[in-house]
Amino acid sequence: MRPGNALAGIAVVALLAGCTADPVNADGPVEVESVLQACPDQTAEDAHGAQLMPALAFDCPGGGTLDFSRAPGVPTVVNLWGSWCAPCREELPLFQELADSAGEQVRVVGVISKDGLPQAESFAADAGVTFPSALDGEGELMAGLGINVLPHTYFLDADGGLVHTQVGPVTSADELRGLVAEHLGVQL
Repeated sequence: MRPGNALAGIAVVALLAGCTADPVNADGPVEVESVLQACPDQTAEDAHGAQLMPALAFDCPGGGTLDFSRAPGVPTVVNLWGSWCAPCREELPLFQELADSAGEQVRVVGVISKDGLPQAESFAADAGVTFPSALDGEGELMAGLGINVLPHTYFLDADGGLVHTQVGPVTSADELRGLVAEHLGVQL
């Protein structure tokens, strides 16, 4: 190795040695605030109905927990999405529109599936999505539901009963409002 190349190699190693994947300050790791809202509180009652979601619970990047073993207390639309899902990019703004317009009548929550938090946060920010979403990085819910593709949307009554499964993307706000009216009995 020539002396000039050796010095250049040492300089690169010295520069890289100071790099870290996790920013750190004197008080410890820097926490980045989520673009996603906190998951809403759920009732203390167990979910019940003819069909139920798998009894799994996930932390929400915006705060709180989404626990499918608990009744949500209000009709709820659960959308499974991931940054790797091309159709999700098209439909996520429709779910945001529903979340913005539904008020207290219908709750909209997402489950970030088989994805990393940085990728999901970036994807949500790009899509203008802020509705609460829980992180299921390993895809436990997808496995429990027996699915391997996204998007899938689940409609739960206030007691947590699974009343409808929408396979594939929702293509319009009118279609989504129609599904809410038909399966949750809420006119928006």
